[in-house]
Amino acid sequence: MDIIDRNFPHYDESGKDLVRKAYDIALGALAGETRSNGHPFMEHPMGVALIVSDEIGLPAGCAAAVFLHEASRLHPETDIRQFPEDIRTMVDGLNKIATIKPKDTRLEAENYKKLIVQYSRDPRVTVLKIADRLEVMRHLDIFPKSSRERKILETLMLYIPLAHQLGLYNIKSELEDIYFRYAEPEQYRAITNKLKATEKDRIKLTKEFIRPLEEKLSAAGISYKLKIRTKTAWSIWKKMQQQKVGFEGVYDVFAIRFIIDCPQDSTVEKDLCWKVYSYVTEEYEPDTSRLRDWITNPKPNGYESLHITVKNREGAYVEVQIRTRRMDEEAENGNASHWAYKGIRHEEALDKWLTSVRNVLEHPGEVKPEDVPQPPSREIFVFTPSGELRILPVGASVLDFAFNIHSGLGCRCTGGKINGKAVSIKEKLSTGDVVEIMSGKNQKPTQDWLGFVVTSKARGRIKQELNEEEYKKAAQGKELLGRRLKNWKLEFPDEYLTELLKKLKYSTQNSFYAAVADGTITLDFIKNYILDHDSLVRENIEHAKAEAAALSAESANWEDVRSSDEILVINARDLKGLDYKMAKCCHPVFGDDVFGFVTRTEGIKIHRISCPNAARLLSLYPYRIQKVRWSESPSGGSFQASLRIVSSNDPMVINRIMDIVNAFKASVRSFNVNENGRNGTYEILLKISVPSNMELDKVVSQIRLLREVSKITRG
Repeated sequence: MDIIDRNFPHYDESGKDLVRKAYDIALGALAGETRSNGHPFMEHPMGVALIVSDEIGLPAGCAAAVFLHEASRLHPETDIRQFPEDIRTMVDGLNKIATIKPKDTRLEAENYKKLIVQYSRDPRVTVLKIADRLEVMRHLDIFPKSSRERKILETLMLYIPLAHQLGLYNIKSELEDIYFRYAEPEQYRAITNKLKATEKDRIKLTKEFIRPLEEKLSAAGISYKLKIRTKTAWSIWKKMQQQKVGFEGVYDVFAIRFIIDCPQDSTVEKDLCWKVYSYVTEEYEPDTSRLRDWITNPKPNGYESLHITVKNREGAYVEVQIRTRRMDEEAENGNASHWAYKGIRHEEALDKWLTSVRNVLEHPGEVKPEDVPQPPSREIFVFTPSGELRILPVGASVLDFAFNIHSGLGCRCTGGKINGKAVSIKEKLSTGDVVEIMSGKNQKPTQDWLGFVVTSKARGRIKQELNEEEYKKAAQGKELLGRRLKNWKLEFPDEYLTELLKKLKYSTQNSFYAAVADGTITLDFIKNYILDHDSLVRENIEHAKAEAAALSAESANWEDVRSSDEILVINARDLKGLDYKMAKCCHPVFGDDVFGFVTRTEGIKIHRISCPNAARLLSLYPYRIQKVRWSESPSGGSFQASLRIVSSNDPMVINRIMDIVNAFKASVRSFNVNENGRNGTYEILLKISVPSNMELDKVVSQIRLLREVSKITRG
């Protein structure tokens, strides 16, 4: 009988042959390799394989994967192509997990946990890694002190939570106790010694406790099974810390559990549990403050049980748990035993995957590993050359990684190295990559960078840099154009600029002036544009003179003219008449100082004296100016006025402005708010209807008094 027959007797012949073949490859590859205690290294994979087969009950392929993992990890040239694909997949996952060297396990435990799962394309890989860690912890004393400290911290933060989530409770408890033995040796010895010293007392207490209840339960026809559960040293110590009590103050060091055999009917189950509870509390004095009724109100994770602490005649406290067989199975193996029980942090997608892995373990042969969905992959896990773990979304590039490290580094990024190979900033990253960033002091973000980054941090900073660069260029372009205009003795009015922006399809003045600075728009082009427009203006003046003369002759016949100095009287009722219209550029209101401008096709336009266009119209077209005045009363009409308001970005200022408008004879026509993130302000355009400028002045003065408002002007 060879070593495989002896150690793996429960596998069939084909399974043994598979393990034997893997064992032989490992034996050859690891010949001469030793552990820290000088023993052959083959002791480790053999120990792990035995845990996998005997304690967890995984099939022969998993045991074979353990041997092949150690062989190929230490000797990558090892050829394992002769083995089935699922075994090679498990080996690949184990080899990748072996490369994880947590830089700060305590701070990033959840991230490293997710990374282990990401490497587990076959769901059994995580279980094999937990078995590997258990074998290491059982022989922790052979490792140097520094290595021991790192391994016990990793075990606490990574492998104990994973073992719990996968339902490997015996392994979890053993890992906890080993961790406790090395992390707190004095406390561990104190508790384990007390457990040993009180073991006979617990056995005696249990026999004496159940004796008076046996007859009552039998007479009531209640079939049950008794379980005695003693807490691990680690669990007792945690409870001592939480409750700030000594060993004797932990009432549930051990618990007596009644498991009732009954039909799976909710009403019957509850009735029987409470019946057993009544027998226990009739016989022993209950501590009602410690009653936990999770039958009437189950825990969120589905856990159902009655817990009560009672005191026997000698004054000893005993925790009693009462549940049915269904409840016990659910607690031990079902949803109720999952991570919510211990408050382990969880994520929905990861929890679903772990649940499916658990299903594979609990139903060997019924659920195939390949049928289990892949672990959640919305994230990738990459490392800096120093081993620091960074998490990025799927599709992230080298440039995303650079911005994740530091915004300044991202702005100067020229490329990178992935696993030692030089790549461009566009290169996409994968889980497990080690990424080094290359940078240059003259490098700057460009518009096309936005096309190959996916993280909001990178996109935000690139846009910020582009805007700042545009502002700098715009200032240069504006200053350059200003000097040339002065040399040419030409003016570039705002209306010319507005028309040119529309023609060239520039959304902002900054982008236009930046284009001037970099030569996209030439100075000669702007000069010719101004000259062409000035020529057109002169032509319009000649045409307007003739039209103005005709209009002037007709104005004497207008019914509303009250004097000989060409003053036109206007009132609210005539707003929609054919003779004149209110100019939209300044929205005159009854009572404003106004003048009329004779247009070519739309009659007379009424402008405010303070209109932005007034100076140009008065100087260029004096012969088209018509003196006007308001009638003595507004005659019940209404006028539209535009107000531009700058305020702090306090949402309440909007409500306060609306309240002020509603308090006067005014009504809101439109209300637009733009947030200026750079200045932390709101820019508000408010259009209202008012009967006169007196009412408008009231509204303006009250809005100006608001502490949030820094500026208010009429549009």
